[in-house]
Amino acid sequence: MIFNYSQIYSNFLKSLSGRQKTVISRRFGLKGGRRETLDFIGKDYKITRERVRQIERDGFLKLEPQTKRYQKVFQQFKNYLKNNGELKREDLLLREFGGNRWQNQVFFLFNLEKSFKRFSETADFYPFWTINGDSIAKAEKFIKASYIKLEKIGKPIQLKELSFNSLNNKILSSYLEISKKIQKNSENLFGLSTWPEINPKGIKDKAYLVLKKEKKPLHFSRVAKLINGALPQTVHNELIKDYRFVLIGRGLYALGEWGYEGGVVKDVILKILKESKKPLTKKEILKRVLKERLVKENTILLNLSNKKYFAKNSGGLYNIKVKKA
Repeated sequence: MIFNYSQIYSNFLKSLSGRQKTVISRRFGLKGGRRETLDFIGKDYKITRERVRQIERDGFLKLEPQTKRYQKVFQQFKNYLKNNGELKREDLLLREFGGNRWQNQVFFLFNLEKSFKRFSETADFYPFWTINGDSIAKAEKFIKASYIKLEKIGKPIQLKELSFNSLNNKILSSYLEISKKIQKNSENLFGLSTWPEINPKGIKDKAYLVLKKEKKPLHFSRVAKLINGALPQTVHNELIKDYRFVLIGRGLYALGEWGYEGGVVKDVILKILKESKKPLTKKEILKRVLKERLVKENTILLNLSNKKYFAKNSGGLYNIKVKKA
């Protein structure tokens, strides 16, 4: 719900002195600007940052009695937090109530009401707000258990697969949203933020996700199109250098995790003959190579005719040529 924030903050600021009004407006970006730091404002006024902090604090002391007039607004905020496990990541909370225009005004109001407590950003958590300190321990417990489970599973999963208690999905999702180590992708699957399926970095990771989604080999030009905006040659140059991708035909890439191994057609034939431990017919070799490479039969036969690597016995069977000592 978006209230008339312009009117609300204007009413609050009426009781302030000129400097208090200016400092608070600039600190919270209430007139459409960016939030400014204590240092920035202090240099502008040629006073210390601590003096700016004191002006802000004195202004807030004047504003506190007026919060009673807007309990309906604050109650909406509290109800929303209660429904989300009594905490919410700050950017999501501000967007919920302030949309794209009024987020600074909502941030200002949350700072006014003492029942709301803000936790700053850390290495593990995004900044968030809460109305109950006990909710933090619950969130941390769920995040830790989810992290261990995801590490064990090794792939993104749905939220319901992480649940280990009776809390609803809205609350559990709110808990996970404050974590930097666990994130949700565009398919609403949760995983570790270091996984390419969750947080793709660069063309190679995006190509990996495309192939995982399509579940079949694709030409690099098709991969580029599905990535949106990537140049085909750039995609080709990146994939050819990454161990996760195997070139199985003319411009066709597959994922190594599907069972494909690297190498040209000759290398595939050598591997097949080595694994068979016995000579194979031309037909058997063709059939096995075509399972690993999308190439023409003539390409396979041309490689098979290379007498430097392959030998055909009197029965027409092929094997790896034995090098003379």
